[in-house]
Amino acid sequence: MISKQHLLTYIYLLVYISLSSGVILYNKWVLSAKYFNFSYPITLTMIHMGFSGTVAFFLIRVLKVVSPVNMTFKIYATCVVPISAFFAASLWFGNTAYLYISVAFIQMLKALMPVATFITAVICGTEKLRFDVFLNMVLVSVGVVISSYGEIHFNVIGTVYQVTGIIAEALRLVLTQVLLQKKGLTLNPITSLYYIAPCCFVFLFVPWYFLEKPPMEDLHFQFNFWIFFSNALCALALNFSTFLVIGRSGAVTIRVAGVLKDWILIALSTVLFPESKITGLNITGYAIALCGVVVYNYLKVNDVRSSEPPVLSIQDGAAKEVKTEKKESVYMPDDSDMKSNGVHSRNDSFSDSRFDEEAATLISSSRLSHLGRSFSRHIA
Repeated sequence: MISKQHLLTYIYLLVYISLSSGVILYNKWVLSAKYFNFSYPITLTMIHMGFSGTVAFFLIRVLKVVSPVNMTFKIYATCVVPISAFFAASLWFGNTAYLYISVAFIQMLKALMPVATFITAVICGTEKLRFDVFLNMVLVSVGVVISSYGEIHFNVIGTVYQVTGIIAEALRLVLTQVLLQKKGLTLNPITSLYYIAPCCFVFLFVPWYFLEKPPMEDLHFQFNFWIFFSNALCALALNFSTFLVIGRSGAVTIRVAGVLKDWILIALSTVLFPESKITGLNITGYAIALCGVVVYNYLKVNDVRSSEPPVLSIQDGAAKEVKTEKKESVYMPDDSDMKSNGVHSRNDSFSDSRFDEEAATLISSSRLSHLGRSFSRHIA
């Protein structure tokens, strides 16, 4: 007999997979010339950021669901601004790729995410070069190359956009570790959106003004409120579903769910968008790449478990966090629940983060687990 807690966990996982897949497919439908024909990815991303920032402001300043962190101008200017710049770039380039290549091929290219983040972390000195990890990265890269070779409708422009978005996201992840964690700053999903979404909106406004504003004015664009509202609402809901899933089940579970989601998404995209064709070589290459990612995640999880301190109770952990805050000492979070949320500890190499769905969470693992489980109990 399945307990109520296990049932809720399965429901959260189902909601996460549904929202994560749904947001990607929804974005593709909105941007595709064959469907809604809104070929303005920067505008769409700005709508998401504007909506998320507004909701976060309402929750913090009006409803006071959570309290804002002690954010100084210096920390905001030197940490949040550069991180937001790379985050905005990753969303811009990633969403633009939908105009040129299929959802299935985009998911296959995203297997390069751990490769890009690992290389970036090694260059920045936050990760040591290991032979076993390097072999896994080579395996992932070979798989992606095979998958790309088998792509029927290969488009250079779309591929460059997607790879550039991956590189920007890798830089953002490394900056998150180097800049925010070393200052002891931790943000939950709401405060993360509160500080980062407006800054992303400003960065996106510059290319939007020169690239998308003129053609939108020439075409006398008419805004469809319900389409864009529902799209932005789904993107916002994905942030909180990720938060709940990791808080209840941990990062390992959400990685497994992410792999399952990718396969479901590839299959669904070929059904919903018949022009998307996948070949046996596509699947073979992607399967090889995923094998590398799975083995890499296994190695990293073992590293995390071997270096974990004794587990504290929830009460002791909460008390320790309060004490740490009062002393204003640098907070060094655990590794176990980070990779799917954009924050990584010093020994983590940012393996499996995917931010195409705009889940801009910057929360530390111990708080994520504690807050997520607490919130889960309240809504259970």
